[in-house]
Amino acid sequence: MSTHHDQHDHRQDDHGPGHGHEHGHGHGHGQGHGHGLNALDAVNAGARYRRPLTWAFLITVAFVAVEFAVGIASGSLALLSDAGHMLSDAGGLGMSLAAISLATAGTAAVHRTYGWYRLEILAALANTVLLFAVAVYVVYEAIQRLGADHEVASTPMIVVAIIGLVVNLIAFRLLAAGAKESLNLRGAYLEVTADAVGSVGVLIGATIIAATSWYWVDSLIAVGIGLFILPRAYKLGRDALRILVESAPAHIDVDHVAADLQSIDHVVEAHDLHVWTITSGMDAVSVHLQVRPDADTHAVLDQAREVLRDRHRITHATVQVEPTDHTGCNLVQW
Repeated sequence: MSTHHDQHDHRQDDHGPGHGHEHGHGHGHGQGHGHGLNALDAVNAGARYRRPLTWAFLITVAFVAVEFAVGIASGSLALLSDAGHMLSDAGGLGMSLAAISLATAGTAAVHRTYGWYRLEILAALANTVLLFAVAVYVVYEAIQRLGADHEVASTPMIVVAIIGLVVNLIAFRLLAAGAKESLNLRGAYLEVTADAVGSVGVLIGATIIAATSWYWVDSLIAVGIGLFILPRAYKLGRDALRILVESAPAHIDVDHVAADLQSIDHVVEAHDLHVWTITSGMDAVSVHLQVRPDADTHAVLDQAREVLRDRHRITHATVQVEPTDHTGCNLVQW
């Protein structure tokens, strides 16, 4: 994919007198003039963090089997619930890797104009479903066991909880930077964070059980882990759905965008304004600008791109410039 910006100023005479029209149509990509940038690396935040995501996936998968085995052997529901959560995390990390690989591989299909970028958001939504399922299951099982006094071996719990915490902290460190830029990595980051809290909970519960033989604490910790997961899953799902329904990004005020564009010299009105997110780090805008007939459309186009880039950090813009004496462009029905 090349990085460039195009400006077009089309002039043609209508077949009838007095119906000439003039359009400026521009696309902005990259930063500034965009020369020398790799557009894929510039906009696909997840791709830049594929290696740490891979490592996080591998160490998580390696630990899941150990935690399940020790959870069964020790009789700890808290340990099993934490293992189930880590298993969902491993699945989520695997989907994230697959989504990033597909998104950056490109496609030969002409009709797939955005490639596979949206797969990253679909993976984030799938992660949400997994998190909700695990949380509900853990809470249900823990409540069922609260009325029964199941004996739990605390020493294996303590050992595995410490190892799990170390694994979580390593994964947390690997994903921290990418979580600031990619929704997909943010989902993985939140899951690892929840896992770390879960490991701390298991460690505290095991210590209490070792000191007091209060085995019901194991079920209580399991409920706590489940309840901790739910709000984080909700937020991740909400952000993913916002992108899928093509709402304006939360950090962009559409009214301010319109006002800033209308403040440009010779611009009379900004209409048919759409702002959406393709995938993490890829915000886009399209807009029609009505200008006075004597306006320099090249200058208006350049100023519009600068406003969108500098004030709103939107570098992928499609701007149609149309004189006020041209009719028809304002008749868009949706």
